[in-house]
Amino acid sequence: MVRRTVVIGFLGTVLDHGGRGQQRWQKWRPTVGLCQQPDLPVHRLELLHDSRSRDLARRVTQDIASVSPQTEVHSVEIELRDPWDFGEVYAALHDFARGYVFDTEHEDYLVHITTGTHVAQICWFLLTEARYLPARLVQTAPSRKRHDDAEARDTRGSCSVIDLDLSRYDAIATRFAHEAEETVSFLKSGIATRNATFNRVIAEIEKVAVRSSAPVLLVGPTGAGKSFLARRMFELRQRRHQVHGRFVEVNCATLRGEMAMSALFGHVKGAFTGAHGERAGLLRAAHRGVLFLDEIGELGLDEQAMLLKAVEERRFFPFGGDAEVSSDFMLIAGTHRDLRLWVSQGRFREDLYARINLWTFALPGLAERGEDIEPNLDFELERHGREMGKAVRFNVEARRAYVRFATSAEARWAGNFRELSASVSRMATLADGGRINEKIVADEIARLRHAWAATDAGAADEADARKLLGDRFDALDRFDQMQLAAVVAECRRCRSLSEAGRRLFNVSRTQRAAVNDADRLRKYLARFGLDWAGIANG
Repeated sequence: MVRRTVVIGFLGTVLDHGGRGQQRWQKWRPTVGLCQQPDLPVHRLELLHDSRSRDLARRVTQDIASVSPQTEVHSVEIELRDPWDFGEVYAALHDFARGYVFDTEHEDYLVHITTGTHVAQICWFLLTEARYLPARLVQTAPSRKRHDDAEARDTRGSCSVIDLDLSRYDAIATRFAHEAEETVSFLKSGIATRNATFNRVIAEIEKVAVRSSAPVLLVGPTGAGKSFLARRMFELRQRRHQVHGRFVEVNCATLRGEMAMSALFGHVKGAFTGAHGERAGLLRAAHRGVLFLDEIGELGLDEQAMLLKAVEERRFFPFGGDAEVSSDFMLIAGTHRDLRLWVSQGRFREDLYARINLWTFALPGLAERGEDIEPNLDFELERHGREMGKAVRFNVEARRAYVRFATSAEARWAGNFRELSASVSRMATLADGGRINEKIVADEIARLRHAWAATDAGAADEADARKLLGDRFDALDRFDQMQLAAVVAECRRCRSLSEAGRRLFNVSRTQRAAVNDADRLRKYLARFGLDWAGIANG
């Protein structure tokens, strides 16, 4: 079955005119010439024009009939008050596309972009790229051949079809792939990471960072690089001219009460004791830029409610104020918490979580990325060298020993990349002549082992207290969690409640008369629903 070719395009009010009488046959006219192409028979032409161009449209239709009798011309009147107004032109062509009945099973569609204003050409491109028009683009041009004999002059010109499926253009596809690789490398600061999970996450972030301004949630342990990655995303958007404001970063764990409201949303004069003047707040400071809220799970419920309104409506009330202000920013949030669990416990608003959970990326910790330790080791050495003004390198055996330990099951890397950076900085600082030797590596490994042993002991104590309290443990402040874990651990080491009381209150008991240490400890444990028997029996 032969498919029919349908062309959609504007009448060229200047180029298609061509002059009067026989003059018009001596000049190239794009719409007429398109219907004369031997390799592109046009079966139907949808000719768009306004009412002022009816006479020209009739003349062009007659001329096409004389040179291409098989071409059926449909005259389509579209009224444009200002053909250079982008919004008006796009709306008119969008309405045309939505109302047109496309028969893609039997017809191929082309959009002629040579005629019409530059605004119309841009709109055709956008509508075709977005597939509102299931078409390819066609452009025409006058013939480059010159003839002395006017009769022999080729007035048909030439045409070329442009398919917006760029994968068909090898050179363009290769260039786009190269640019994507450069962007991914930029997000990773040029570190040749090898971890497949991390590389997949970064590849997806590369697309989202430049295609969407919706909130992004970065989830991962402390030190996994959430803050660093958020700044690189901002810099990437800045390079693409997609943001024009600042990168504003705040750790929500440092915000409490009135100060949290004031820091984020600003305040008016007299909003609270000490508010002697107005404060704009961080949300307004991030206008037209990026706001990175690290540890967003630590925000109070009131701040969460105000943040939701600011993200959805771009408007909010400063603390103590009754007049709304606005700020248009992209939100990147970071957390090491399981926000789904916190939502179920009522500690994080479900509606805010739904709003920031559109794009969620989980960043694995360094201990899960053993294959990336070597490339990050080189990165940290180069960074230290730039900061200190001198290059530092490992001896071969020293490097081998450090990498072997750093990638072993013994290596905890509880602080993730911050801990690796600190480790490299210590060794580089101690390196005489810019060379890290085996002795420096051995001392550093001993230092890390000691630090991790203390961390492991604290983690075990915390796990013990969590086991006793169950879900109630997560409802405690971090201060109470750590204190209770230490008290439970001390109780485990003692043979009686009295012995535990004497050891826990070893200073205060000497400063008070007739102090009952056991009773003090019993009352403390009762605050959490615990007793000595329950702890002793485990």
